[in-house]
Amino acid sequence: MPKFKQISDIIKIVKNLEQIRNAGIIAHVDHGKTTLTDSLLAAAGVLSPSVAGEALALDYLEEEQQRQMTIKAANISLFYERGEKGYVVNLVDTPGHVDFSGRVTRALRAIDGAVVVVDAVEEVMVQTETVTRQALEERVRPVVYINKIDRLVKELRLTPEQIQAKIGRIISDFNRLIDIYAEPQYRDIWKVSPASGTVAFGSAKDRWGFTAEIAQRHNLRFQDVLKTYESSEFDELKKKLPLHEAILNMIIDHMPPPHVAQKYRIPKIWHGDLDSEVGKAMVNCDENGPTVMCVTDVKVDPQAGIVATGRLFSGTLNGGDTVNLMNAKGEARVQQVCIYMGPYREIAGSLIAGNIPALLGLEAARSGETISSVKGVFPFELVKYVSEPVVTIAVEPKNSKDLPKLVDFLNKLSIEDPTLVTTVRPETGEYLIAGMGTLHLEIAQTWIQKAGLEIISSKPITIYRESIRGRAGPIEGKSPNKHNKIYLSVEPLEPEVIELIRKGTIFEGLDRKEMAKILREYGWDTNESRNVWVIDEHGCMLIDGTKGLQYLREVKEMIISGFTWTSDEGPLANEVLRGVKARLTDAQLHEDPVHRGPAQIMPATKYSLLASLLLADPTILEPIMKATVKVPIEYIGGVTKVLTSKRGRVVNIEQKEHLVYVIGELPASETFDLSEQMRSATSGRAFWGLEFGRWEIVPQSIQGQLIQDIRKRKGLSPTPPKAQDFME
Repeated sequence: MPKFKQISDIIKIVKNLEQIRNAGIIAHVDHGKTTLTDSLLAAAGVLSPSVAGEALALDYLEEEQQRQMTIKAANISLFYERGEKGYVVNLVDTPGHVDFSGRVTRALRAIDGAVVVVDAVEEVMVQTETVTRQALEERVRPVVYINKIDRLVKELRLTPEQIQAKIGRIISDFNRLIDIYAEPQYRDIWKVSPASGTVAFGSAKDRWGFTAEIAQRHNLRFQDVLKTYESSEFDELKKKLPLHEAILNMIIDHMPPPHVAQKYRIPKIWHGDLDSEVGKAMVNCDENGPTVMCVTDVKVDPQAGIVATGRLFSGTLNGGDTVNLMNAKGEARVQQVCIYMGPYREIAGSLIAGNIPALLGLEAARSGETISSVKGVFPFELVKYVSEPVVTIAVEPKNSKDLPKLVDFLNKLSIEDPTLVTTVRPETGEYLIAGMGTLHLEIAQTWIQKAGLEIISSKPITIYRESIRGRAGPIEGKSPNKHNKIYLSVEPLEPEVIELIRKGTIFEGLDRKEMAKILREYGWDTNESRNVWVIDEHGCMLIDGTKGLQYLREVKEMIISGFTWTSDEGPLANEVLRGVKARLTDAQLHEDPVHRGPAQIMPATKYSLLASLLLADPTILEPIMKATVKVPIEYIGGVTKVLTSKRGRVVNIEQKEHLVYVIGELPASETFDLSEQMRSATSGRAFWGLEFGRWEIVPQSIQGQLIQDIRKRKGLSPTPPKAQDFME
């Protein structure tokens, strides 16, 4: 039986890498992740068995308890005995709602295996696919727990044969995801099956579960489960087949220990020199090597300040150590090394490679930071988010005296959740919060109010992007003093290269030679691929196409600043640019440094870039959302009517027993009243989820009016400028 161990006992065990498992629980929203976690906590003595399945212990925030949903990822270390050997399972419970998928992405960097929870009734859903794809991209090995088997018996009243057919379909659909998203070398060995022990079945609510091995040991068949529920004696299942045994056995038996996982995960998530001292130490999970840790989560504690949690890939961390922060470009002293136990931190004092420490004292640390005991360590590949912020609101305090508090709190929110983007609009003084969806923003507003701040907020507004469809330039941009001239040309960036930027495969901070090699594979010539000056996260690049230009080195950073200034505010509607390749072709620079300072070079760059963009067939892009709707067959017409009435389209319709699954697409701007429309059209019988799909050009018929509306909202003149306005 599992039993509770003190932190001191756990610390002894985690010094043996073979006895560590770093695991996560991922799933579609409401499929039972946190209810499952309760059973695991009860088994380890952290939670009373009487409330397991109802306590939602790792949903420790009040907002999570009230909404019955996980919002923040939570960590806990569990002790478990498998046979005669004790193990520590560092467990991460993650959100299921797509609006919080950024937290899932970051959690996956810290773990080596994931229990994918699937609702037996709903089967594999859109977010099941999303989180599985995320896990496979991080080389995190999945196993499957098919939950809510009780619903098949009590609600659907299926026969044992129908239950087994349904389970077979779930396993087949999940393995299809592995075929699609896993790398070729892992497709066969990571597929799941009951026979291999990588699939478990059960009911997290009723706290029973089993694998094929456990069922064989107890001579159990699905017919026996059905009979137990018919006689209302399913408490016997809980005693005979405790859920924690099935799940923890799967974790111990089929998820790799850290020193095994890092051999194949490090080459995927770290693009430095694997033959270097640091590279070898991480691949081998060497506790005696240089300290290297990737921060995957940051919390702001009112008393302790910044708490940086992440995966320690090599070396040993001790309280009092001085470490280097690669992205922040500075040093800091570790005040405490802790382990998270749900909402509580326990001081560990010291942890070796392969564990998930929580560090105090690193005030400059942010999610994605690379921490090391040595300088110059190549940073980890950027954490890739599957979605982008597509909705924004403006907030301001009711009382002007609360403005400093609001600014501080918004800064805290953006530190804890990098996918929640906060900016200030200078022309109005409003503070903007951009999020993954309306729920994401609703939660953010709730936290602001619970911090004692009364705010006024606008209605949600869709975020747009600007791009170009043609080429233009080089166009001359003159500095205000007329002594400097900058010449830029622009063209659309290849969609494949934009995707590489989104994935972090090519981005600032990565090895320039490696990046040039990748770009040449996409048809770039040698000079261009070697002379990329800047890449931004939205898929815009600035390239130096000049040769032997005098004074260029002195003004390079000023030109880059002018480029980023413009890429944040496109010419049509002051929206962020996306997918633009800008090339510096020439420059005429004054010989006197006094006449070529930032106040001259930055505007000259901006004027040249704006004029080029306006001559290159500029356009507006809107976010397109993927909608997955499940509905009884008689209401399918209502669903398709709602989608098509909102400039949407139906992509696929699939029937699964008594429900029909409709996959559709529609613009994010059309989703704000989707809830009311869908309820009305289906008599409240439809359930759906939205997920960011892609950016798409706004139809020409509505683009002009949309640009006017955006400019009016931002306090700009209703008509966009002309290229000639920047060429005088």
